[in-house]
Amino acid sequence: MRNAKPISGRIIVKVPASTANLGPGFDSLGMALSLFAWISMEPSETTRITLVGDNLEGVSQDKTNLVYVVAQSVFDKAGIELPELDIGIRSDIPLTRGLGSSASAIVGALVAANSLIGNVLTDDELFQMATALEKHPDNVGASLFGGIIAAAWDGTRAEYVRIEPPSGMDVLVAIPEFELSTKKARNVLPEQITLSDAVFNVTHSSLLTAALASGRLDLLSHAMRDRLHQPYRAALIPGMDRILREATDHGALGAVLSGAGPTLLFLARSEHSRNGQLVAFIQEVMAGEGITVKTQWLDPCLHGPQVLFMDENHPDYDKDPHRLLRNVKVEVGA
Repeated sequence: MRNAKPISGRIIVKVPASTANLGPGFDSLGMALSLFAWISMEPSETTRITLVGDNLEGVSQDKTNLVYVVAQSVFDKAGIELPELDIGIRSDIPLTRGLGSSASAIVGALVAANSLIGNVLTDDELFQMATALEKHPDNVGASLFGGIIAAAWDGTRAEYVRIEPPSGMDVLVAIPEFELSTKKARNVLPEQITLSDAVFNVTHSSLLTAALASGRLDLLSHAMRDRLHQPYRAALIPGMDRILREATDHGALGAVLSGAGPTLLFLARSEHSRNGQLVAFIQEVMAGEGITVKTQWLDPCLHGPQVLFMDENHPDYDKDPHRLLRNVKVEVGA
């Protein structure tokens, strides 16, 4: 048993969203984004789970809740019992849209629970647990470490390298109004691909990783091409094929499906990003398909979870998770 002892007070964790694959880097490349979820957690006499905001419809509010289950896995590993928790969850990350909502919940729960017991688990242990839960390391790695992550998992152990995002690069996400489950998006993928397609993805993923690490933004339009998953998922997202094919003609450095979709993600030079041309093109194509789409400019997020401890003497402490998570500012962290 480790020297784990629950603290008296509330932990609040702010964790970034993420995008995965970045085109050819299937289940291996991820990037943290400036869109966030917040999880508050403290020991309690009875379990209460409070959902705050509009992006958590259908999320359970009993002990089957993912945040609760993940927290208990931390306590089990540390050899401590904390069966009753007061949990609050707020998320600006839309569910099942390819922006890492489940990964952010997993990472936020791991970090919050670990903070509650004095951070007895290492970052590597949290990463291994997160990867095993998510079954791939790209989203959880990006949310846990920030920046861009190149990672690999063999089913037993995950390894990663963090890459600082190139300066002068902005991110645009186009979020369709409909949901697309990861399971459905994976079910359309073939079990076998040709050797030429495998070579295409290996070479382009390698080039993309090197381009991001060295700041070669001029290579992104070539390097972000994919033959492994995007061609098969295009039928699930009307307008996607044309948008990815023509986005570079409208100011994008590169365009990809974000994770399993349906969100589309675009990289653009910062000085060109806000002129409206790219957004107008996306809206026009999607409208032609009868699809409403929300566009939002984001930045690569350079940090992982930020952690704030609150006890009853903290000036912003509030027993009501609704008020607390709407008002709290979490800008300091682990």
